[in-house]
Amino acid sequence: MIGKTMVCMMAGAMFSMFGCSAEDRAPAAKVTAEPGRILIAYYSYSGNTRFAAEQIQKATGGELFEIKPVTPYPADYDACVSQAKKEIGAGFKPALAEKIKDPARYDVIFVGTPNWWSTMAPPVLTFLTENDLAGKTVIPFVTHGGGGMARCETDMRKAVPKAEFGKGGAFSGGSIRRSGDAITGWVNETVTVRK
Repeated sequence: MIGKTMVCMMAGAMFSMFGCSAEDRAPAAKVTAEPGRILIAYYSYSGNTRFAAEQIQKATGGELFEIKPVTPYPADYDACVSQAKKEIGAGFKPALAEKIKDPARYDVIFVGTPNWWSTMAPPVLTFLTENDLAGKTVIPFVTHGGGGMARCETDMRKAVPKAEFGKGGAFSGGSIRRSGDAITGWVNETVTVRK
């Protein structure tokens, strides 16, 4: 009995370390796009993801689009954390204040989110599921307090299974204001901007 238990435990550990996930799929090769065909869509609670999005915009010349829920999250951090946990657990998709006017005109869409409970913020899930991104290149970027990308990219891939994915980037929120060069370097690895 102990032997079978040990084998099962070892197999479980191997799957958790080496098992397949959506992120195991190779990202799309570096893409080329004109600035007018690049969208940088992001949700930002504290301003960290906004800062990253602005750096991407400077590097690409793409268009910024802030994903905003109709009802903002509470300004109180603990209340926001509690609400986000409940919404993520329920798969809740909050209504958004604005929609992008013509998603068809973009070829490359950077999608930014804070890492909330190891996944994307609920407004980002709404954005992904309300827009037809089939055949487009989605490039995730995440700001975090130590959790890195976690399941953000995996869950984005599930939300838009017919999109291609470029190499995602994860940036520490605590040092984001000093990360401009790192963000620009990552952007240059993922996209060539045709001027």
